[in-house]
Amino acid sequence: MFYFAAIFFYMILKKVALFVLFLNVCLSYSQSERNDEFGKPTEKEFALQSYEAEPDATGVILYESGNYYAIPIIKRTSAKLVKEIHRKIKVFDAKKFDYATVEIPYYDAEGYYGEEIKDYKAVTHNGPIQDFVPDGSFYKTRKSGVGNVLKFTFPNVQTGSILEYSYTIVTPYFYELDGWEFQHALPTIYSTFKTELPFYFQYNRALFGEKKLYIERATVNKNGFRLPSNSGFTPTEVDLYVMTNVPSFQEEEYMLSQKNYISRIIYEPLAFKAFYGFDQVFTRNWKDIDKRFENDEDFGEQLNQKSYFKRKIPNDILKIDTDLERAKAVYKFIQEEYTWNGRYFNYEIKVKDAFKEKLGSVAAINLSLVNALEAAGLTAKPVLISTRQNGLPTELYPVLSNFNYVLTLLKINNEKILLDATSKQAPFGVIPFQALNVQGRVMDFKKGSYWMPIEPFKENIHYSNAQLTTDSQGNFSGKVNQASYGYIGLGKRNTIEEESLQEYIKTQQKDKAGIEIEDYQVEDLNEIEKPLKENYKVAIEPETVSDKVILYPFFNKTYISENPFKMKERSYPMDFGFPFSNTYLISIDLGTVYEIEQLPKSRSIKLPSEDGECSVTYVAEGSKINIRFNMKLNAYRFPSDAYPSLKEFFGTMVTMLKEESIILKKKT
Repeated sequence: MFYFAAIFFYMILKKVALFVLFLNVCLSYSQSERNDEFGKPTEKEFALQSYEAEPDATGVILYESGNYYAIPIIKRTSAKLVKEIHRKIKVFDAKKFDYATVEIPYYDAEGYYGEEIKDYKAVTHNGPIQDFVPDGSFYKTRKSGVGNVLKFTFPNVQTGSILEYSYTIVTPYFYELDGWEFQHALPTIYSTFKTELPFYFQYNRALFGEKKLYIERATVNKNGFRLPSNSGFTPTEVDLYVMTNVPSFQEEEYMLSQKNYISRIIYEPLAFKAFYGFDQVFTRNWKDIDKRFENDEDFGEQLNQKSYFKRKIPNDILKIDTDLERAKAVYKFIQEEYTWNGRYFNYEIKVKDAFKEKLGSVAAINLSLVNALEAAGLTAKPVLISTRQNGLPTELYPVLSNFNYVLTLLKINNEKILLDATSKQAPFGVIPFQALNVQGRVMDFKKGSYWMPIEPFKENIHYSNAQLTTDSQGNFSGKVNQASYGYIGLGKRNTIEEESLQEYIKTQQKDKAGIEIEDYQVEDLNEIEKPLKENYKVAIEPETVSDKVILYPFFNKTYISENPFKMKERSYPMDFGFPFSNTYLISIDLGTVYEIEQLPKSRSIKLPSEDGECSVTYVAEGSKINIRFNMKLNAYRFPSDAYPSLKEFFGTMVTMLKEESIILKKKT
């Protein structure tokens, strides 16, 4: 069976070097490699008190190694890949150190196609004292978005401790060899990666990131691998890559996956020669890839179920005259019929089985949606994408690897609409935030597949209208009406689904100093095509300084409450995912209690090239104050050199919302 290992790509970004390291190139340097023995830290490592290149680092990776090699499976005339990992970390500041808990992902399945994680051990070194993690403290669990993980926590972590662990994974998945990450959240002194693989398995190597290799070496071992048939040996290629003094990678707000930027080497499968049977070639042109997917039982064959879905879709939906309204009805039908099982791909369950069970993976649900739309006389195609956290795609060349998500493309006249029916909270045309990752590959088996940009839903609005009046004691009270559209509304609905409506309201009603919120109501929660509405009553006790009364008008929870850009400079591009706008209207009736001493100045700020604008206006009319705040972010992707202007923009916006106040005094 051909496993759905889709075509995964990486975008060549500014400041990211890409080197294709061909298999037959043999490069050798005079530097000697390190092979640290487990359980024996050196006196020099114990004496180290800080890392000179990053003196504020809470710890440093002293040494890490990855050793990958193949072993024969005689009974199956095949092979498995063994991954041996060893890592040693020094703790400089135990109070601030956040890496004492380790999670190791692996794929758990019955039989040959599962991964085995074994020989795991971990120890905390405090001088001569060694505290090993007991066997019972290693436990296997599942983590959302990751899958199965082996998890453990180092005991007795102190400033000066050395934490050390190792493990082995045995896997049948040579096409998901993954490669090696040299760069982490902590700086790394020495990182080494070695592979010894039979010539039966061929890869392109690609190095990402700005850091250069300290050692790069390729040699051939003529008798490196015993064939599964036990009839002799075949040569292996031994590749060694080492980096030293690798800086830490700090994840920044509003950035795409760190995979796009960190120093790492990837192994992209090129061709596998079988020990028996047929060979598998992974790098082809797009025509070959299209043909393969078209004939695949887990993909192409699942798109031939239109007649089945035509019998399942209610007739009143099929009879809707307008294409767009019929499409919306089909989308709602599939969305309500299925429950997402939390998986992106699930090879065992086909679309018909998923429909019967009302449960399916992303692939099963959205391939069902393609069938259902086609059954309703519409034009739809599947779109392969990589999620935001899975890396950026590129158009360089097709490599069968790890595309991890499927969307549905609907074509009506000249309009293209991306759909995803996995979330019961998502309105028509609003795909999940995690899917907003630059571009995807439309799988059109008749005219040929092609790349298309992934554009987000445009109308993402947070609107708030507050009406306040003053009572005889000088306090303020009133009503607030809010509406959230697009991704902002979807985010709130997702939160409510995860927490429950009661917990959400409880969180929103938490009192802040001088502010009481009560009678919180949420409207149109289940009417996902409508904005999510929130209404509540508010009572405000203003701040008093001498004979002055200070009122901060933006008391309600704003969409962005602080400047997300606080660093001096930015190394990576910024990606908000979608454009959005925020509007706050506030009317304050001072009655006969107060008069205005001072209003903040009305002002505005704009980003270059009409990428965004923010303004606030204060108008006094008799005993009333009318305030309007409006912020629009028209662009949602910015290069790193736009950081200073964005930092200033959001800094000014937060000042408008949180720091500027109205000064009043009581009437005499």
